[in-house]
Amino acid sequence: MSRIKDSSVREVVAAADIVDVVSQRTALRKRGARFTGRCPFHEERTPSFSVNATDKLYYCFGCHRGGDVVRFVQETESVDFVGAVEWLADRFRVQLEYEEVSPAAERARQRRERLHQALEQATTYFERYLWEAPAGEAVRDYLTGRGLGGEITREFRLGLSPGRGLVAKARERGFTLDELKAVGLANARGNDYFSFRLMFPLADARGRVIGFQARKLREDDPLRGKYVNSPEGELFKKSAVLYGLHLARQAIARQDRAVVVEGNTDVIALRQVGFEPVVAAMGTALTEPHVRELGRLTKRLYLCFDADAAGQEATLRGMELAVRQGFDVRVVTLPPGLDPADAPDGFEGRLVGAESYLHYRVRIEIERAEDRQEAFVRAREVLAAAEDSPERHEALRLLADRLDLPRETLAGLAPAGRPSGRGGPTGEQPPRLLAAGDRLERDALAACLVHEGLRRQLAALSADHLDDELHRRFRTVLVEGGADDPELVALRAELDARAEREAIDERTGTELLLRLRERKLRRDLHGADLARATELQAHLAKVRQALGELA
Repeated sequence: MSRIKDSSVREVVAAADIVDVVSQRTALRKRGARFTGRCPFHEERTPSFSVNATDKLYYCFGCHRGGDVVRFVQETESVDFVGAVEWLADRFRVQLEYEEVSPAAERARQRRERLHQALEQATTYFERYLWEAPAGEAVRDYLTGRGLGGEITREFRLGLSPGRGLVAKARERGFTLDELKAVGLANARGNDYFSFRLMFPLADARGRVIGFQARKLREDDPLRGKYVNSPEGELFKKSAVLYGLHLARQAIARQDRAVVVEGNTDVIALRQVGFEPVVAAMGTALTEPHVRELGRLTKRLYLCFDADAAGQEATLRGMELAVRQGFDVRVVTLPPGLDPADAPDGFEGRLVGAESYLHYRVRIEIERAEDRQEAFVRAREVLAAAEDSPERHEALRLLADRLDLPRETLAGLAPAGRPSGRGGPTGEQPPRLLAAGDRLERDALAACLVHEGLRRQLAALSADHLDDELHRRFRTVLVEGGADDPELVALRAELDARAEREAIDERTGTELLLRLRERKLRRDLHGADLARATELQAHLAKVRQALGELA
C-alpha cells in the first residue's frame, strides 16, 4: 500500500472539522470554548464527551476513549490510519499525495481505485434502473410486499440488474473488459454477469462497494441459485463480508452488542423498525475475519440462524469460533419457518429469551442423541470444559430436567475451574481509577500542555520525576518536540479535556510541578548518606517555601 505524504496528512487534519465529523455520530452543544455531548462509543444519560474544536481532540470521561480527528474516524468507521486519512480527504476535498513507490505498487493502487469506481458506477446504474425503468415497477411492488419501504431500500442502495447493457455502458465510460471481469460485472463471454435480478450492494468498512449479492426474480434465470454473489476477486472475499456492517458499526459499538442474522432482507427489515446493531453472514457460518471485525466493536454476540439442520451447524460453528475469541455468545431461536424479516417489530423482545452458549450446546446435544445414555455423555463433554458460572448452572438444570438425573450424578459434574466473575483475576476490570501519584503526573502534564509557558519548568524536571513510562514519553514530546504516536494522541486528548474540566490555570500548573519536585526529593532522601541528605533537605526546604508563597 502506498504511503501518504506527511504533508498531505497535515493538510487533511488542518482541513477537517472535528465538530462536523463528530456531529454525524452524536449531537453536540457548545459550552464555552468546547463542545459536549453524549459519548458515541457507549450508552450514557449524562453527557461526558468533550470536543476541542481548535486542536481537534476528543475525550470521554466515562469510557476514557480519546484521540484526534483521525483517530475518531478510525474508531467510528473501523478503518486503519491510511483509511481514516483517505476518508477525511474525501469528506473535506483534499487531494492526497503519496510517497514515491515502485511502478508496480503504484499501478496496483491505481487499479484498485479503478475497480472501486467501476463498482460504484454499476451500483448507481442498478439503482436508477430499479427506481426509474418500467421494468422496475414489479420489483418495487415485490419489495413493498415484503414490507420494505423506499427509504430503507434506498439507504441500502438496492438496485435491479436488467441482464444486459451494463457492460456496454461501462465500456463507453472507459472501463476495460479486464476490469469489469475482475469485479464480477462481466462474464467470460464479455456479457453482463448478472441476469435480471434484485441487487444488494456489498460494502467494505468504509462503505465502498466491493461486490453484489443478487436475488433470483424469474424462473427462467440462467444463473443457478436463489442468491448469487459476485465472483471472488481482488476486492470481494465472501468470508470477510458482513452485510450491513458499515451501517451498523456505530450502533454495535454504542450498544455493546451485535446480532448476526442469515439474510440481507432480515438486516434491512430490522433496521427499518429502528433495530440497528444487526448484520448478516450472507448465508454462511461466522468466519475468523467476521469475528475479528466484530471483536473490534463488541464482545457480546447474538446469533439468529434458521432452526433447520444447516442453520444449527452454522450456529454451532460460529459459536465455537466466537467463544474461543472471548465472546459472550447467545442464540435467538425463532419458530420454524419464521425469519426476523417476518416479524421485525417484536425482535428486540426475543433477545431477552436468548439462550446462552452452554444452554444451547447442551440442548442440541440432547436432541441429537439417540438415547438417554448418549445424551448424558455428549452433554457431559460440553460441561466438563466449562468453568463455573450462572450459565453452566442453567445448562445443568436443563440436563437434569431432560434426563431426570439424580442429585448425586449432577454433583459429579464438577466445573473445569473456579468462577471468574467480573472484576476477578480474569474478568473485566472496573473503569480505571487514577491513583494519587498518577493523577498528579497527569494534571501536571495537562497544565504544561495548555500553558506553554510552563514547559521550561517541565524541562527542568528529569524523566525520573515521572513514574509512568507513557507520561515520560509525553514529557519528551512537550519539551523536545516530535510527533505523537497513537498512545500519545489518546493521552494528549485526555489531558486537554482534563485541563479544561479541572480549570487548571498556569498558577496551579506551577504548584503541580513543584509537587512533582517535592515527591522526587522525598524519595531521594530515603537511603541517602548524611552529606547527600543535608543537600536534599536544603532543596526540599526551598520547594516547600515556593509552595507556601503560592498558597
